[in-house]
Parts: sequence; C-alpha cells; structure tokens
Amino acid sequence: MIDPVTLAVLKGRLEQIADEMDATLFRSAFNPIIAEAHDACHGLYHAETGETLIQGKSGLPIFVGVMSFAVRAVIARYGASVRAGDVFIFNDPYAGGTHLSDFRLVRPYFHDGAVFCWLASVGHWSDVGGNVPGNYNPVATESFQEGMLIPPVRLFAAGELSQDVVDIVLANSRLPQSAWGDLNGQINALDLGVRRLDALLAEYGGGTVATAMAELRERAAQMMRSHIRDLPDGTYSVEDFLDNDGHRDEPLRIALDLTIQGERMTWDFSRTSPPCAGPVNIAYATTVASCYVALKHLFRDVPANAGVLDPIDFVVPETTLLNAQAPKPVCGYTETVLRIVDVVFSVFERIKPEITNGNAYGTINALSVAGHRPDGRRWVLFSFFGGGHGGNPEGDGLNHGNAPISTATIPPVEILEAAYPVRFTQWALRPDSGGPGRHRGGLGAVYEIELLEDRAEAFLFGERARFAPKGVLGGAEARPTRFQYEQDDGWHEPAMGSKMVGIALRRGQRLRLETPGGGGWGDPRERDPAKVARDVRLGYVSPEAAREGYGVEIGPDGQGRRA
Repeated sequence: MIDPVTLAVLKGRLEQIADEMDATLFRSAFNPIIAEAHDACHGLYHAETGETLIQGKSGLPIFVGVMSFAVRAVIARYGASVRAGDVFIFNDPYAGGTHLSDFRLVRPYFHDGAVFCWLASVGHWSDVGGNVPGNYNPVATESFQEGMLIPPVRLFAAGELSQDVVDIVLANSRLPQSAWGDLNGQINALDLGVRRLDALLAEYGGGTVATAMAELRERAAQMMRSHIRDLPDGTYSVEDFLDNDGHRDEPLRIALDLTIQGERMTWDFSRTSPPCAGPVNIAYATTVASCYVALKHLFRDVPANAGVLDPIDFVVPETTLLNAQAPKPVCGYTETVLRIVDVVFSVFERIKPEITNGNAYGTINALSVAGHRPDGRRWVLFSFFGGGHGGNPEGDGLNHGNAPISTATIPPVEILEAAYPVRFTQWALRPDSGGPGRHRGGLGAVYEIELLEDRAEAFLFGERARFAPKGVLGGAEARPTRFQYEQDDGWHEPAMGSKMVGIALRRGQRLRLETPGGGGWGDPRERDPAKVARDVRLGYVSPEAAREGYGVEIGPDGQGRRA
C-alpha cells in the first residue's frame, strides 16, 4: 500500500510528465493540425501488457485508448530484444492504430536494466501519400489508396537514428518538410518524458512509483465496478446509422446491445453492418477506445487508465465494420467512432437518463483543399470543423465545440489563412441548428471558404447529412450537415450528401459547409419561455423555430409566451 498523500503527489507528477510531452509537441510541430488543433497525445504504458497507465490532459482521449494496442504491437513484435534508446515508429491502423495519418512513436523506458514502462507519442501528420491530399479519401476501397503504411520498425536502435527509415517516410509525403518537423517534435517529446521520469524515479524510487501506478489502476477498476453495480440489470439495445460508405448511398447500422449483470457489463456490437467497401471501417482497437472515451464522458470521476475497462467485455465480430481487417480502408475512422459515442449516449438514456446527453454533432467534416503555388510548391490545407454538443442534464449544449472523442480544437481562421491561399468569407454560428429541448442542443457553424489561387481541388469526408444528431428524453434532433460548392454554373451539393472527391475550383469560387448542432435534452415544451426569448435575441433561434420547436411566441416586446 501507499499513503494517500504520496499517491496524490505521484499521480500529479506522472500526469504532468504526459502533459509536458503534449506541450513539447504542440509547440514544435510544423503542421497546424498538431500545433494549433492539438491532434496528438502522449501517455505512459505498462511494461509487460502495454495497458494505459497515465494519459495527458491535453491530448486526444481516443488516441490514448488505441495507443495501448500500439504498445502491445511493439511488445509482440520485438519482445525481449528491445534496448535502452530504441524508438519504434509506425502508422499501421490494424496494429493499434486509427488511420494512416496518425504516426506513432513508442519508446521503452529502462530502469535498473529492465523495461519499467513505455512512453508513446502519436500525432496527425498533414499528408502521408495516397490518392487524396490530406488522406481522407472517401472513395478508397483498400488501405493502399489511403497512404503509405509503415509497420512497427526501429527509428532509433540503441540511440542511433535509422536515416533509411526517415528517408522512406519523407519520400512518401507531399509535404516532407512538415512531416520532418512533426517527427522531430515527437522525438523531442519522448526525450523530455525520459528526462522527467529519470528525475521522478531518482526522487521516489522505482518501487514506489510502480506501486502508485498499480494502485491508480486498481482504483479505476473498483470505481467502475461500483458504478456498474448501481445500474439496473438487463439488456438495452440501440442503433444509429452512418450516411453511407462513399460508394453506395445506403445507410450503415451501428448497433449496440448492452447487458448489465451485477458489476459487469457486456457491450455487443454484433448487429452492426458488415465491413463495407468504403473507408468508414475501423479496427477492433479503435472500437474499444471509442467505448473508453464514451465511458469517461458518462463517469467523469473514474481515473483515466486501463482499469476503466476491467469490468467490461466486448463482443465485436470480424463480421462487422467495427473489427475490420487489412486491407479494408479506414481513413474515415473519426466518423464511425463518433457514431459509437452517440449510440452509447443513446443507450444510457434507457439505463441512467440523468447522466446522458443529447448526441453531439457527430462528424469532423474533414476537408482537404490542395493545389500548387506560382513557384510550383505543393500546398495542402487539411482541417476539421466544429459543431454543436448535445443538451445535457445541467444545461444547454456547447455551441461550436470540438468532437467529443478528443480535446482537439478547430484551427484558428488566422492560421489557416496565413498558411494557405484561401479566405474565409464566413465563420459563424448556424441559427436553428441545435435540437430543441428543455436544455437546447448547441449550435453548429457555417464556414465559407474562397480560393485565392488560380486552381485547386477539394475533397470532403463528412457525415450526418442523412441522419441528424438525436435528442434524448424527449429532446428533438439537430439540423444535419449541409455542404455546397461553387462552380461556373452556380452552387451544387454532393450526391452522397457528406462525401465527395475532386471538386475542381477556380480563383474566387467558394466552398460552404454548414455543420450540425447537438441534440436536445428533455421536452422542449418544458423550456423556460424566457430562455427561448433570449435565444431569439442572440440569433440562436429564429422566431419561427421558437414557435414550432418550443411552442413559444415572441411578442413585440421581445418576451416569450406560451403559444
């Protein structure tokens, strides 16, 4: 056992190590998706099992969950052959990955001649080859069309850099300078983690720190079991849908049958649609990580480590798109994991409604715009975009938030305009996009982008154009995604609703993206008319929507009254 004060101090010190690793990469990365949007993370992992021990508070939670599988992949491949100073690099999405854009660096930390734990870094690189700049290829049918795939290989062998590996990786990117900068940022983050662990173990000793890590894991497991015991036994089922796979405009089911028995839960995804032709498949590791993130949203007091999953069994057959095998395409994994979070929130409406939320906007709407500068240099704008969060037991959903699988922020408009030849002619909240409810869903956004170069191509990989985010407990659904692009003969919309490749743009032509809001929480007729009137004054809700969605008339004095 370890005394509570020492445990609290070591918990803070260990989390600080991961936080500093995050900050190191954010401040040194070359591409805005890491430097500004913080699409990266770092953590500490168990020496033998690879399980999550500590995660940073600034990195993406979805990455922390899958990185335990990534560390296990390195352990399985290299085992006892690892040495101090080794660093492994890979982006294989089927070996503890997400998609090819996310490069992982895994490093063993040695103490007293043995591996004490593992350090890991993951970051989203701007371009890793493939058919589509930025790598969100909505018409990919196999991973080879999405980018280069690097299995776990040694980047450093006992401290010596393998320049051959670096050369291969950089040669397969449209933006090698950006990739080189991001790679060095991740290397430096791991170096810092080693130095901080050296100092911590020198101060407290390896035995004390290892005991603290084990105790934190056990506490998370105990707390999770306690929460499950408080839930009613039974089987609860829910399903939601993805718009399509980018090839056939047919919906894909994401289905969850959740069974509670005593202090254990079983999450069964067997009724989910089979693996599909397009890139909304995900690997088993990504599915489990998505569930981990959803649980942390619902049970926020449980420490964030592998103990959270101890009392949970997962059934994810290879006959579903949630356990895809190579070379099934997976670049659009973000859309699928967001739908998993949505179905978890929806199923808890039936289990413990006081802790659930309306669905968030449910898509990152990954947009790539690429072209050549006058001097021939390639440019690739890749960005994701925000939307509304669901109404919740404590209040209205967040307007224009980031995706609930992450802490990544939307890159600032000033950074995007400075880095690429585009102008944002609109960046605003989208009125009436939040689902009506006793607690209203948050608003989505409207983005309009004008091309400032002679020519470019655009690519969209989104979701929620066909199936809007749902409300809970009587709350209404939000507005769905809407995407338009300008051509010589006017404005057009994609046939697939949320996915399109090869949109040819000329100087002055624009793209317009309207993102979903969040689903409402509770009966809209129970919302205070004064709050509805305030929403109308702020432009969040139109007078027509106030009347139709809430049954509230806005009088000449601006006050709200029940219709």
